[in-house]
Amino acid sequence: MSEGLLSQLDHLNEQQLRRLLVEHLTKQKLGLYWESNAIERDAALNANLVLPRLVREWSYRPQEMDEDAIHRNLIIEGDNFDSLRLLKATHAGKIRVIYIDPPYNTGNRDWVYNDHYVGANDRWRHSQWLEFLYRRLTLARDLLTPDGVILVSINDENRARLELLMDEVFPGMRVGSFVWRSRTGGNDTKGAFHSTNHEHVLVYANEGFRFSGDEKSYSMYKFQEGDRIYRLSDLTSPKDLRERPNTYYPIYDPTTQIYYPCNPQRVWAYASKGRMKDGQKIRGDTIEDFIEKKLIWFPHSQRIEVFATKEKLLDAIKRKDVPMSGNTPLLYEDMPEIDFWIGRKIGYGRPAFKRFKEGLKNENQPISSWLTPKQEEETAIDGMNMPVVGTTEEGSKAIKDLMDDKAFPYPKPPSLLKALLSQSTRPTDIILDFFAGSGTTGQAVLELNAEDNGSRRFIMCSSTEANSKEPEKNLCRDVCAERMRRVIQGYGGRPGYTPEQGGEFAYLQLDKVNAADAHFEIDAAHAFQLLALKRFGVVCTATEGAVQRLGRVEDCEVLVCHEVNAKTIAALAAWPQQSGAARLAIYTMRPETLREQLALRGMEANCYSLMDALMRGQGGIA
Repeated sequence: MSEGLLSQLDHLNEQQLRRLLVEHLTKQKLGLYWESNAIERDAALNANLVLPRLVREWSYRPQEMDEDAIHRNLIIEGDNFDSLRLLKATHAGKIRVIYIDPPYNTGNRDWVYNDHYVGANDRWRHSQWLEFLYRRLTLARDLLTPDGVILVSINDENRARLELLMDEVFPGMRVGSFVWRSRTGGNDTKGAFHSTNHEHVLVYANEGFRFSGDEKSYSMYKFQEGDRIYRLSDLTSPKDLRERPNTYYPIYDPTTQIYYPCNPQRVWAYASKGRMKDGQKIRGDTIEDFIEKKLIWFPHSQRIEVFATKEKLLDAIKRKDVPMSGNTPLLYEDMPEIDFWIGRKIGYGRPAFKRFKEGLKNENQPISSWLTPKQEEETAIDGMNMPVVGTTEEGSKAIKDLMDDKAFPYPKPPSLLKALLSQSTRPTDIILDFFAGSGTTGQAVLELNAEDNGSRRFIMCSSTEANSKEPEKNLCRDVCAERMRRVIQGYGGRPGYTPEQGGEFAYLQLDKVNAADAHFEIDAAHAFQLLALKRFGVVCTATEGAVQRLGRVEDCEVLVCHEVNAKTIAALAAWPQQSGAARLAIYTMRPETLREQLALRGMEANCYSLMDALMRGQGGIA
């Protein structure tokens, strides 16, 4: 790639040379570096406009849907770089969850870059893979909502490279990762270390994102105080006497006049007023404050001793007949202020903190980062909230059951996607997968909607993978869309899905138009579908005529007017009375002319440039 750039230098203009120089002087030196061409990157981003075209015969509309009903789910055929450029214009800031399973850069002809397979012996393989993903991830980043998240599957070999790339594209957004046992057998590794038996799911999210977590078990909340229940929590911290001498003190119960010694290896977690220096202020409550608020639990039945003399106390210490914490004596011969304990009531139990159930900030507990295969469900550690999912074997079986053959290599199991989406989505979210492959993400979305009556929507982008040997190959149409069609209809004795559960989709193909030719090549169907996606996030059947209705926002009708003439002006002037709308928003090639003509008829309307609306938001076009 760098050799190609050097060969271009003689042909670059001043602006392009300046662009290269700025990049060279300002490029971050610490972190991931790969061979790339900034001018080529910019050119790809701004090369043309991407326009959607509805293919009705490959879409799916069940019989119970009206002929003019809208499609909320999308399957987009084409290079996912172009699909993302389209979505940047229509869905920027609207996607809450993105899941992708990109090519793993194994060198086994598993992905295409610049129209050719990248093999293991390609000297630029890693740079090409990183640049390929970088261009797509930077577009995907702008699609996320303020609380959005992207989850990316990757193998162990390429995790480090991808994680550094993700850090660059999504700075400060790293949440963590899941470890997934993708298979349970396998003897094709060197030695006795099976790094190929597991994969990773990297998680990067905007600040507002939270996983759902696992429902908390309240079995520990077995104590009751009036109508409130609580559990007992440890009062100590993982610090010893030398680290935190100020929190090494006896706790005193004023009701019983009993003293409780501190563990020198785990001192109390809270400060004491008796250990504060003059003028010192403490953030939060002291142990005395908690006792006064009755938030400290003291043992009801316990041994209590009073050592009348120091000799009796030392004798008990030698016999280890003193309060203990495990194997640690809480009273010992060389302890600080040992004389304090002579003649006082000493409790052999341990006080604890009362944690009331209604005081919980989060009703759910965090989910584990380990995804356990179903075959090893019994190995899941109790209390660790380890989701149980299938292996790649489940994914292959699901495809075979649906398509009668292995139509797609190494598909992810539906249970994996379902587990991830159940943790990361809410019932009304939009989920995007721009490496959709066989369409597992769409199936997981429908299964979740059926379980919780959700209305999640999916957008899946897939390529055809056609090549010179197989020019008619269409993975998107024949595998991804066909799979979803069969899932929606029901298969193998399993029920199908209603339109309310997401049982429908629009199939879109992409047309690319040079921006300079946009006025001549963009037709009415392109304009209608792009604006329907941009304004309403849906695909709908275009009506006939020069005036087309996109939809309504509150009391405003949103329309497209392709021709400004006496007939369309009369139709628009009559529209409010016929539709019951108070206002009109009209997209047209001649907004000023239309606004003036409607004003002459005593009607105000918001008229917008149709061309500006179509061109805005794609690539580097503002």
